[in-house]
Amino acid sequence: MLKTIKTVAVIAVFYGAFSSVAQADVAEDLQNICTIVKADDKSELRKKMKKVESDYRLKLQDYYTGISCEGESLIRIAFLNNALETGELMIKKMPKSLLNSPESDGKTLQAWVSERQLMASPIASVLNERI
Repeated sequence: MLKTIKTVAVIAVFYGAFSSVAQADVAEDLQNICTIVKADDKSELRKKMKKVESDYRLKLQDYYTGISCEGESLIRIAFLNNALETGELMIKKMPKSLLNSPESDGKTLQAWVSERQLMASPIASVLNERI
């Protein structure tokens, strides 16, 4: 009985240490994603997304809402910086349901784009086609 308790305790400690390290590594791997989006570096963004997916089994939709660049989401940053290639890539990788759902400020992407008068942007046409 005591041996079982010790084994469970060791496993719990190991699991706890491993999961906190994994969370730190994901944050570290995603650290410069805002810069990549602003620079409109599609190939670097694709590499970053593939690395996170292969290392942590996370897709863009899994970490998208947890990232804020200057108080805005990644796609909004793409709009504000006229980053067509990275914005288009993210829109195509996101599920339609997430594109239609309100973001942290309660506005959907489409409402935010309309409010900011960015409907003439090529990214807006990609967003409208996808939704």
